[in-house]
Amino acid sequence: MPQVRYTTEQIIHKLREIEMVIVQGISVKQACRQCSIAYKTYFKWRKEYGDLRMDQAKRSVGY
Repeated sequence: MPQVRYTTEQIIHKLREIEMVIVQGISVKQACRQCSIAYKTYFKWRKEYGDLRMDQAKRSVGY
């Protein structure tokens, strides 16, 4: 399976999407599976991008 590269905006969107699923009572592993990312990737992204908003992400990338 080819490796997919996500933009910063896509990563933040997926993190928010997973957070919404977790609030509904679904486990983190199942939420990651629904969003098509690996369990470890979720925690890596959350560590790096977890507290960013879209406007902050655009500034940090240099747009």
